[in-house]
Amino acid sequence: MIMSFALFTDSCSNLPMAMLRDRDIRAIPLTYTLDGTEHSRWDAADGFDGAAFYSALATGKHEVHTSMVNTAVFLDAFTPALQAGLDVLYVGISSGISGTHAAAEAAAALLRERFPQREILAADTHGASLGEGITVLEAARLRDAGLSAREVWQALMARRASLCQHFVVDDLMFLRRGGRVSATAAIVGTLVGIRPLLRGDQGRIVQEGKCRGRRRALEALGDIYRRDVRSPGDQTVGIAHADCEKDALYLRQLLMDAAPCRDVLVQCYEPVTGSHVGPGTVALFFWGENRPL
Repeated sequence: MIMSFALFTDSCSNLPMAMLRDRDIRAIPLTYTLDGTEHSRWDAADGFDGAAFYSALATGKHEVHTSMVNTAVFLDAFTPALQAGLDVLYVGISSGISGTHAAAEAAAALLRERFPQREILAADTHGASLGEGITVLEAARLRDAGLSAREVWQALMARRASLCQHFVVDDLMFLRRGGRVSATAAIVGTLVGIRPLLRGDQGRIVQEGKCRGRRRALEALGDIYRRDVRSPGDQTVGIAHADCEKDALYLRQLLMDAAPCRDVLVQCYEPVTGSHVGPGTVALFFWGENRPL
C-alpha cells in the first residue's frame, strides 16, 4: 500500500513496538531521568522492566523526572519524511499535561516554510497512555482507508470529545508531585481504604469520585464502561496498569462480560506517564459518551 502521509506518535502512546512496526507508525521516544540517569522508553528490546521500575518507585527512595521533547527532535524526525514527498501527521500526548505538543507545533511551523507544498499537522489527543494510543490506532485505520493527513486530522478532532479515560490510583501523591492534582485532593486521596477515581477531562486530570477498596474501584471502572461505551464491537479498548497485571486482567473480564469489544489491549504503563500516576494504577480507555462532571 502506498501511504499518502507519514504517521507519527510518541512513546507515551504506550503501544508495543511490534504493533507500531506492523501499522507503519513512527514513534518518537520521550525520555525520563531515574536517580540522575537519563533513559529512553526503548532502551531495552521492547520497552523497560515495568516490575522493577514500579517496585523502585513504591519504595519512595528513587526520584524520577520527565521532560518534554524539544523542537529539534521533531525537526529531525519529520524532515526525512517530508524530503521523501510525504505529508506528516503527528498524533501525540495531551497538551494539558505536557509541553511536547507545543514543541511539535513549533517544528511544524518551521517546516511549513521549508516545505510549503506539504501538509504538516499535529493532533492534540487530549489523552495519554492508551488514550493517546487508541487515537493513534484510529488514525492508522483512517490512513489505511485512504484518507489524507488533513482528513484524518479533522476526523480525530471531531472524535476527540468521545475519548473516555478513567483510572484508579493507589496514591495521589505521585500526581501531586507532578502538579497534576491539587494538594487538597492528594491529601483526601490518602485516606485509608479509599481509592480515588480519576478521569482525563479535556486534557486535564480531575477527580470524579472515590471508592472504598480496590476491588470496588475496579468494578466502578467496569460500571463506567457499561454505561458509556458506544459501538464496542467496532473498537479496541485499552487498559494500562502500573505493575498490577492481575487487576488489569480482572477489569478486562468485567468489560467483556458487560459489552464485548473487538479486542482489549492490556499494557504495562510506560515510564513517562507511569511515573506520574504511580505504582498500582489501573486505567481504562475507550470511545463512548464522555459525560460532563
